[in-house]
Amino acid sequence: MSSWAIVALVAIVIWGIVETVRARAGIVTDEDGNQKIAAREEPGNKLELEAARRELADLKERVKVLERIATDSNSGDAREQARIAAEIEALRALPAMKEDRSK
Repeated sequence: MSSWAIVALVAIVIWGIVETVRARAGIVTDEDGNQKIAAREEPGNKLELEAARRELADLKERVKVLERIATDSNSGDAREQARIAAEIEALRALPAMKEDRSK
């Protein structure tokens, strides 16, 4: 076998190894020659994706609740309730102040 034949054979083997590694990694080439990683359809990925979607939905719901809490404290009713609670606390403090003055 000539040296050029050996070089050609080694090149073909190396090319085959590279293509095998690309296939295992999921790298595909489109008709324009662009390479990209193909999406894999593994059961674990679907379960993880569904769990992430559920968690995102739960977090969105929590944010809605927190937004409602933050904005409700600025409503007229909430301010009125806070004013009444402050008046009640002030009235509770009056007997303690009277006792301090009498001493």
